[in-house]
Amino acid sequence: MTARRPAALATFLVSTGVALSPVSASAQAPEPIAVTVTDKGCEPAALTVPAGKSVFKISNKSRRVLEWEILQGTMIVEERENIIPGFVQSLSATLQPGAYEMTCGLLSNPKGTLTVTATAATAPGTPDPMALVGPLAAYKLYVMGEAEAFETQTTAFAEAVKAGRIAEAKALYPVARRHYERIEPVASLFNDLDKSMDVRADDFERKEADPGFIGFHRLEKGLWADNSTEGLTPYADRLVADAAELKRRLADLTIPPAKMAGGAAGLIEEVAATKISGEEDRYSRTDLWDFHANVEGSRKIFDLLRPLVASRDPDFVARTEKNFSRVETLLAKYRTEGGGFAPYDHLSDRDRNALKGPVTVLAEDLSTLRGKLGLD
Repeated sequence: MTARRPAALATFLVSTGVALSPVSASAQAPEPIAVTVTDKGCEPAALTVPAGKSVFKISNKSRRVLEWEILQGTMIVEERENIIPGFVQSLSATLQPGAYEMTCGLLSNPKGTLTVTATAATAPGTPDPMALVGPLAAYKLYVMGEAEAFETQTTAFAEAVKAGRIAEAKALYPVARRHYERIEPVASLFNDLDKSMDVRADDFERKEADPGFIGFHRLEKGLWADNSTEGLTPYADRLVADAAELKRRLADLTIPPAKMAGGAAGLIEEVAATKISGEEDRYSRTDLWDFHANVEGSRKIFDLLRPLVASRDPDFVARTEKNFSRVETLLAKYRTEGGGFAPYDHLSDRDRNALKGPVTVLAEDLSTLRGKLGLD
């Protein structure tokens, strides 16, 4: 097979939506930048940092679990999820010069501003671009397949809601959501769509009464908590429109290698932080569907990147494979006829604790994947 020339490679990268931008590497580790999030917003509300790698120390002094995000327009550049009240978590971000925003707790809180200033060029520290082309292109195809299925299944779910077919809508709810959950690392890059489709009542001061509480979980509340579809048509129509818009944006998206690699850990960390506790699908108790879809999405990323990591750290690959198998075996215990999962409230505390250990171990291992590929 003829080797790709630079021009041909560039064309291939553009056509598959692959991003292989250089990542600057500083000679010394940057000093951490402190950010405190209260019930009212960020302190400080405005930050200026030099281009390159920055480390943020986010302190949660609010009364709720929160996520802290760096945004550029509607795109999430970096994020740290599930920061518990009273705790501090770190986030490393390699940022290009420009204007960014910071999320600051409740969605109703004002966003902070983050200005990144240009600096003298530093030595590049990139992995071999050629080695990443295949995995990134394959992942883009996987993402687009799931986006197509997500739009199709979400449309069917919405039609059942609008027609008042409650039993059918309940059956289709987890089926549609699993396609989003599999590709959440890139689907959730679009902050506006993520907040529209997957927002929870806890993200608002007025909880379920807030008009901003829409999307899947608003429909979930209507179907299970209220056992009614009355008034849900506007939410169903908005969800279908958002699913179509997500597919359109994903088609144009250039997937950053660090987002793909980091997504493997992010999906499992989300399971450990929110799904084990049962707070995600609190009305329907379909948490295990989301849980399983997150594991599938994480496994897909790991499988695509495994050949690159195996040459560097075969012990890591063997250990991670074993941990994936443990989690998948545990989940299989709760399968039901037809391919679904038992309601999450049917699991005992002992069952949930049995899941938590392997999931946490898997998340910890996968958190090193970006670093092993030189993508931090």
